[in-house]
Amino acid sequence: MKIFGWLLPLFIVLAIPPVSAPAEIPGFPETGLEDRIAFWEKVFTIYGKDDLIIHDTERVNLIYDVVDGNSRRSGVARVRRVLNEVRQGIDAPEGLSAQARAYYQRIEDEGVNMTAGNIAVLLNRVHVQRGIKERFREGIIRSGRYLPYFEEVLESEGVPRILALLPLIESSYQNSAYSHAGAAGIWQFTRSTGRLFMRVARGRDDRLNPAIATRAAAKLLRGNYQHLQSWPLAVTAYNHGRGGMLRARRQHGSDMAEVIRNYKGRTFKYASKNFYPEFVAAVRVYQDYERHFGPLTLDPPQDFSAPAVRMARAPLDGDGETIRVRPGDTLSAIARRHGTSIRTLMALNRLPSDRIFAGETLLVSAGSGQASGNGGYRVQWGDTLSRIARRFGIGIRELMERNGLRNSRIYAGQVLMIR
Repeated sequence: MKIFGWLLPLFIVLAIPPVSAPAEIPGFPETGLEDRIAFWEKVFTIYGKDDLIIHDTERVNLIYDVVDGNSRRSGVARVRRVLNEVRQGIDAPEGLSAQARAYYQRIEDEGVNMTAGNIAVLLNRVHVQRGIKERFREGIIRSGRYLPYFEEVLESEGVPRILALLPLIESSYQNSAYSHAGAAGIWQFTRSTGRLFMRVARGRDDRLNPAIATRAAAKLLRGNYQHLQSWPLAVTAYNHGRGGMLRARRQHGSDMAEVIRNYKGRTFKYASKNFYPEFVAAVRVYQDYERHFGPLTLDPPQDFSAPAVRMARAPLDGDGETIRVRPGDTLSAIARRHGTSIRTLMALNRLPSDRIFAGETLLVSAGSGQASGNGGYRVQWGDTLSRIARRFGIGIRELMERNGLRNSRIYAGQVLMIR
């Protein structure tokens, strides 16, 4: 049943003037996600930090009201009260209050079959989303510092350059950003994921080095795509995890809209379902930011110095001792101070030459290495087969036989079976 002429001004305010849709990004489809993308465009461009959007957690573009922080509790209570009125009067909408009739019309326009049971479902899905217009605008301005370098790094790793915009929805390009879950830096790596690609330890957190973190993010995204063969799934895996998206693909295929509708993963909730639509919306807003925010002066590109770029290409592994290079230090002086050689230091830190920089962190010993599980050992930079054999009290020949080695040549990252 259609109800005409009873819409409240609220829904007129919420409407967005129609504009020509930008071209779809090759490899990043939007079919079936149009409403989600439209919702996030509103979050990024219309609603600010003082606006709380009360809407449906699944049909995210079904917006009931917008309130301020002081009215959050009363606003949610009011929305639930009106939805309950709609549920109770579903068979006689002409008897509803003006606000309930407006809700009825909005819900019906969203394609919901108007039954009491379906309205009861909506009652349990009321969600609050804060607007981030100001933060998104500042993120666009900050992006000028990083985008040229980020795009270069991603392209060199075989990742689409457009993914250099992913920090818009992660950190707004704030390098000092920390999340409640402990994710850090521009690319918002957790400690556990960060350690797969870079050094995250006391005294050194490469998640806060934009050059190193960007190389790590590129490798993570590339690995996601190699396993999932879909950029929407690979982007979602950046938030939800590769294992979860592999399960989703096995059950529902590679269509992102289908996955969002039907995948019932235990942790596949609001944030994960909306991560890819958020990204697409962020790209669309960025590509047309003057229409939304007016002319902006983006920050000038940051000068990524030689040591930062070098360290990004070769992040340190292992759990050994590190030192910070002091002004006037040379590699030979550091080698003498720590009882090692220039060659060993160059191998440990993957240095192309003996040139070092003040403020740079160097690994001066390989440490005890990393266990790989199942009785294995992951080879560290500077390791030799004889050193590993001595460490674990095993003969070199026996170690070679256990691992099928024809000679004593090993390489960093290789896993050797010890027992």
